[in-house]
Amino acid sequence: MQSGRHFPHGHPDHRPCPQSLITHHPAISLKTALVVTSISAPNPVLKSLAAGAIAHDWDFVVAGDTKSPADFELEGCRFLSVAAQQSGLHQLGRLCPVRSYARKNIAYLNAIAAGARVIVETDDDNFPRETFWLPRVSRSACRPVDHEGWVNVYAYFSESFIYPRGLPIDHARETPPVPAEIMEIECPLQQGLADANPDVDAVYRMLFPLPFDFNPGVRAVALRDGAWCPFNSQNTTFFEQVFPLLYLPAHCSFRMTDIWRSFVAQRILHHLGHPVMFHGSTVWQERNDHSLHRDFCDEIPGYQHNHAIRKTLVELDFGNTTDIPSMMERCYEALIRYGWVGAGEEEHLTVWLSDLEECRSK
Repeated sequence: MQSGRHFPHGHPDHRPCPQSLITHHPAISLKTALVVTSISAPNPVLKSLAAGAIAHDWDFVVAGDTKSPADFELEGCRFLSVAAQQSGLHQLGRLCPVRSYARKNIAYLNAIAAGARVIVETDDDNFPRETFWLPRVSRSACRPVDHEGWVNVYAYFSESFIYPRGLPIDHARETPPVPAEIMEIECPLQQGLADANPDVDAVYRMLFPLPFDFNPGVRAVALRDGAWCPFNSQNTTFFEQVFPLLYLPAHCSFRMTDIWRSFVAQRILHHLGHPVMFHGSTVWQERNDHSLHRDFCDEIPGYQHNHAIRKTLVELDFGNTTDIPSMMERCYEALIRYGWVGAGEEEHLTVWLSDLEECRSK
């Protein structure tokens, strides 16, 4: 066991609340949707998420795939079978390949069409703590991180060595000091950590011991312009003004889709003057079965190209635009040009933006 405490199945919910989530509670909560993709029958995590969604009046949308059970049924959950996705209103449901994590995009669209103003996403092996259900607020008290280059955010939440999946390994031990200063910062995109089985790469899993818990009660950090750290899709909050950035690319490795999404999002957020906020754990993971060798092979494109992707995105000149879709098009144009994502991504992104505009215009 490493820093903090590890608890087996039955992990308690009374750990200190991440400071970012207790700063400001709005008088009226924005309509919130919880989005997951799963091929599992209703398991203990999905049942826990559905019960919490009912208790806290959240919409809960699960995108299925071809391996999902045909008779999936869970109170408090709106399950989207592949047939429902392909016959629905969203063009992307017919275009997106099956057996793809990018089918989560259709669940995002479904939630937005149903009126979501905030989208929280996780996976079907992350148990929520009670703090997971606190109302999300975009303006929070954070410790700002000003740095030019990669930042190992996990180091701010633990004294033991750990780094997030997607961070170039040669930068895993390079973490700038974080100031003690606390600032009120608008953070429309927020990444929460996960205990027990944090989101680390296959190299870490093969070489270092797990489980691992982060230190509880640590103040959130906000990575401002120039400071980069990958974030994932396991405990992540998007506010309405950045909904286009939810888009998960389909024409790349499964283990890179959310990581490369995070790079595009960070580049655009920094241009708009927004940081990416990272806060403490509000979930703990009982990880689904994985082949570490397969994960490693799927992560090789990141080990090879993440430095170059960051450099290429940083060098894009967006001028004075504040239009997120046009900036996304520029970013993916570059990713396609260098062969990091497949050429089919252009059509996927175009359809995503068209579907999203239709959802938001109703």
